[in-house]
Amino acid sequence: MMKQTSHGLTRTDRIGEPSGYRLPGWRWAVPLLLAVALFSDADVGTLVRDTLAEAYLQVSVFVAATLMLLYTVEQRFSIDLEARLAGAGRAQVPLAAGLGLLPGCGGAIVVVTQFVNGRMGFGGLVAVLIATMGDAAFLLIAAAPGTAGVVLGISLISALVCGWTVDAVHGPGFLRPAATANRTAVVQYGEAPERSSWLDTGWVVLWIAGLPLAIAIALQQDPNSWFGGLSDYQPATWLGCSGAMLALIMWAARADAAASECNGAIPGLGHAHITRRFGGSLRLRALARRARPDTNFVTVWVVAAFLVFELSVLFTGTDPAAWFDIAAPLMPLAGVVVGFIPGCGPQILLTTLYLSGVVPMSTLAANAISNDGDALFPALALAPRAALLATLYSALPALLVGYAMFLYGV
Repeated sequence: MMKQTSHGLTRTDRIGEPSGYRLPGWRWAVPLLLAVALFSDADVGTLVRDTLAEAYLQVSVFVAATLMLLYTVEQRFSIDLEARLAGAGRAQVPLAAGLGLLPGCGGAIVVVTQFVNGRMGFGGLVAVLIATMGDAAFLLIAAAPGTAGVVLGISLISALVCGWTVDAVHGPGFLRPAATANRTAVVQYGEAPERSSWLDTGWVVLWIAGLPLAIAIALQQDPNSWFGGLSDYQPATWLGCSGAMLALIMWAARADAAASECNGAIPGLGHAHITRRFGGSLRLRALARRARPDTNFVTVWVVAAFLVFELSVLFTGTDPAAWFDIAAPLMPLAGVVVGFIPGCGPQILLTTLYLSGVVPMSTLAANAISNDGDALFPALALAPRAALLATLYSALPALLVGYAMFLYGV
């Protein structure tokens, strides 16, 4: 398919094949180093394998599922979600907060995508980061649905109040990047003959196989036990590891860069400015191709954050649970500080400590408001100043709610 780039150049992209654009070879160092680590030292190899599997099965699978669900709704009901969000005015804040409430990070990533492409106000960004609880929401809903309803309700109210307040103080255009409408390309996925590389097929197969495993993990079950005598070989873990490695390989090969003309914009969420037409198709392959760039991009950041966290714990001998062996009045503050850590791993740990009775509900609520889940990764990559300020703003309601609940003995 021929198309005109923003630089006046014409080129051909075949669906399912890497773009003609090339990036520096340093990207390939990431999957290669991880592959070496997997089969080197036993302790480090096990940690890398488990971390890759955790990133894929606890984050990537749900991000892809959420995005595909939203795209299905768009197609089925002829709704342009991006246009609706862009033209929602003051309703951007409740729409962003509602997407943030979805368990996992997919809804929040959609809002972050719209902000970095100039279609969402800063208040919407603040609202979604306050409302989202990330993957910890799956655990809390499964183990304590009543508490989950209360905590998510508090997060929603906090998101609405803060989002509208921020817009009133700063204006909706505050720190918002310039809209990318003048750089829009059109990818006609329905025009060309179906040509799917082994990467396309492998990505979809691993996602389908990983979805029930991911749901089991979210419900605190071990899917490895499903495989009977093969459970000792950790098949579910290896499947998750394979899914993460494939995402890293596709990122390194820039297999998703079908139309990245934004002066070297980061692939993945940089694809959000591309208009994709599927000819009304709701086939899984078409939906997966649309969700894949954002999912792979988030996977890279999540893997990086998880590995930094896990390796630092391994080499320093730190016990994260010991972070909360502190005086009771400091616990809500600790919940807020842990919420500043990008990613869902520390937040899942804190939710587990709450369910075990180690920390009070006030700490859990403070953390739920201050934590941004995995949506913070693309925000930091593409709009760091706005992301950091939005995170700092989320600390204000987190401290207020946390200490109000603490004073009431909750």
